[in-house]
Amino acid sequence: MLTQPGTSEAGHLAIVDDDASVLRSLSRLLSLHGYTVETFLSASEFLESLVQGEPELLLLDLDMPSLDGLTLQATLAGRGVRIPIVFLSGHGEVATSVRALQAGALDFLEKPVNEGTLVAALNRATETAHRLRARRALMEDLQERARSLTVREREVFRWVVSGRLNKQTAAILGTREKTIKVHRARVMAKMRAESVADLVRIYDLLDSWSWVNDSSNRASERSADEVRDGGDNGVG
Repeated sequence: MLTQPGTSEAGHLAIVDDDASVLRSLSRLLSLHGYTVETFLSASEFLESLVQGEPELLLLDLDMPSLDGLTLQATLAGRGVRIPIVFLSGHGEVATSVRALQAGALDFLEKPVNEGTLVAALNRATETAHRLRARRALMEDLQERARSLTVREREVFRWVVSGRLNKQTAAILGTREKTIKVHRARVMAKMRAESVADLVRIYDLLDSWSWVNDSSNRASERSADEVRDGGDNGVG
């Protein structure tokens, strides 16, 4: 692996290609356009580097021994690694390019590639990377808020965003309406929602809700809830 710093904040770019001369040429060129470039001679070498952090962008050769570009793309997807990918190929087969694009690649370019075309594709990928980074930061913040909710608050959260009234939620959960109002206020405060509509948008963003139904530690958390609430009958 070789790292070459860029001259501006264009982004952290990884290039994977089994041709060392191609890596040197692309690294010099793209560092002049402001990218901080890391180069890798194989997909395996790139995968090993991910333990130290992910690049913002990936410029990926299609035809490589052992692990080719499509296999690396699939491996990253299987690991949940979301990096904007631009493919380079010396053999631009339509079927292959369609597969790559359908799997989420942003562009598929043929070698030798025009400098302007390459830079334009990477600029688009950079914009996508910035959006992903902003979304990741937002999701991490929302997940941190959600983790602060107790089991009962999670239950109330779920019923509130489904449109249930406090009275209906109380009947479902076997408690009093006044107790639900207290939990609802806590949910709004912890999730920093200004309205129910805001709370619904937050719930929709958190597309993985396994924690809502997670039974681990449920009994101990419920006991803690009941101590704070006076066993439901203690509110009001």
